[in-house]
Amino acid sequence: MTVTEPSLPASPSPRAATGRVVSVHASGEHGFSKPAVDRIVLVEGVGVEGDAHAGVTVQHRSRVAADPSQPNLRQVHLIHGELFDRLAAAGHDVAPGDLGENVTTRGIDLLALPVGTRLTIGESVVTVTGLRNPCQQINDFQPGLLKQVLRRGDDGAVERLAGVMGIVSRGGTVRPGDAVEVELPAPPHLPLTRV
Repeated sequence: MTVTEPSLPASPSPRAATGRVVSVHASGEHGFSKPAVDRIVLVEGVGVEGDAHAGVTVQHRSRVAADPSQPNLRQVHLIHGELFDRLAAAGHDVAPGDLGENVTTRGIDLLALPVGTRLTIGESVVTVTGLRNPCQQINDFQPGLLKQVLRRGDDGAVERLAGVMGIVSRGGTVRPGDAVEVELPAPPHLPLTRV
């Protein structure tokens, strides 16, 4: 199965789509997967309350080692639940939270959103900053999985399919079942790159 490079939304309307939250996840320890919880609290400018990746500056261990003063553009990790369907079709058993996301959604093509898209989720707003860059830990979790979420398209471009990252622009509580409303930024729309 080939995956084409996601296209940017064609609608001229700043309100593009509505989806929903399937599950939410958090962990106070640096690890790969995150357990499901009944709710998460997003803190403006920080991230998911009590999560190991919350902070004003970078919290991912390799990025801290490189430069701990970098701003944290990865406060919230979102994955589209449709990815798990695709992985299952390729023979992988991966459930929400297994890839370490905080919010699992359905009904929105997260990878096709432009930089700066605002996602109203429950009471909160998350501004999309870029793509998650899948790493070897994904293969450590399940052999062969990395090539399903990081590969080259027919045009040779690298495709990163393991979700998007964002910052918390308005804090609030997020629960499974909450609506996710998409508000596109003003044009020109810049495609997501890894952060």
